[in-house]
Parts: sequence; structure tokens; C-alpha cells
Amino acid sequence: MKLFLDTANLQQIQKAKDWGILDGVTTNPSLIAKEGVRDFHGHIRRICEIVRGPVSAEVIALDTEGMLKEARELSKIHEDVVVKIPVTPAGIQAVGVLSKENIHTNVTLVFSAGQALLAMKAGATYISPFLGRVDDIGWESMDLLEDLLTIIDAYGFDAEIIAASVRHAKHVVEAARMGCHIATIPFQVLEALFHHPQTDNGIDRFIKDWNQLQDRLRKEG
Repeated sequence: MKLFLDTANLQQIQKAKDWGILDGVTTNPSLIAKEGVRDFHGHIRRICEIVRGPVSAEVIALDTEGMLKEARELSKIHEDVVVKIPVTPAGIQAVGVLSKENIHTNVTLVFSAGQALLAMKAGATYISPFLGRVDDIGWESMDLLEDLLTIIDAYGFDAEIIAASVRHAKHVVEAARMGCHIATIPFQVLEALFHHPQTDNGIDRFIKDWNQLQDRLRKEG
């Protein structure tokens, strides 16, 4: 399972890269705005230079021609840019055109298997079901994820599923257990994957025992 970081924060991206576990990054207009970015294209380029893997940058236009114009501009920023497009009729039409131009796309704001199927048919590279938001409306996000993976396996679509809107470590583990291709996760969730109380207790105990040994050796020496 590949791990993407869902952020536009360069420091977080660099830290995850230094850990050696980062495969890509996803951004969206809200994440870009949160960082106070003035030079959008320059910021995406800097992310690409850190990650050296897929980096999703989202279009703002809502019409097909506007999406295509933005997508083509974004794709020129760096070879690793993936154009993020919402699952609307205009968006799906744009994905179909872009797939023929070998521009990679990430269809976002997916909440149903039907939406995902349309994205697969259009030639999307990645499809992002929003797990946390699905749970928020009382549906079962893991059922949705299972449906998407079943459809891909049944028909041999090339798209990869990105578990998005991840709220906690359990989302990541459950998605991995189901064989989901990718999870894109906030930095705090990535950090949470490291932690377990027993790990912390074990480290404390090892250090305590080691220090006691050193104290005894000094006294005996």
C-alpha cells in the first residue's frame, strides 16, 4: 500500500520524506489556502521536487473547457503532477479528454460506487473516495471501498483507489487490510501510526534498565 500525505505544508512533506515512507502528496484548494500560498504553481513545483512521486493539484474551474485549460497548465509544472478533478459531468468529460492526452488525473469528491465507475470508464488514473465524510453521513465507508476494489478487479480497470478523507489510523489499517492501493492521510494521522502505549512503555523500561545497569557498573568499577 502506498502512503500519500494530504497536505501542502512543505515542512511536513520533508519530514515524511526523511522518514522514508512517503510515496506521494495530495493537495486541494483548502490546504493551499491554509498555507497562505501566493505562487500556486511554484508551490506545487517545490512539493514535486521534495517528493519525487505523484502530486495532486486541483483545478478550480467548474466547466469542462476551464478544467482542461487549467489541467494542461498544471501538467506542465512537473512530470509528477496529477490533475485533481471533481466527479461532475463536466469533470468526467475533462478526464476522458485528458486520459487521451496522457495527463494523469485524480477524480475527487467520490461518495458512491456509481461515481467511481464513471471515473473508471473515463480513464481516471486515481479515484478518491472520501472515507471520513462518508462515515459522517451515516454510511459505511469500508463498504464503499470494498465496492470500488471489487469493480476494478472484475473489469480490469487501470485506476488506483486512494482512500481519502482519512480521519484516524484505523481508517488506514482497514483500507490496507482490504487491499486498497493508496491512502492519503493528514500528517497527524501519519504520526499516529507510529504510536502505541506499549511501545512507549517498552522504551521507558529499556532505558530504565540500561541506566540501572550503568549505575551498578560504575559502583562496582
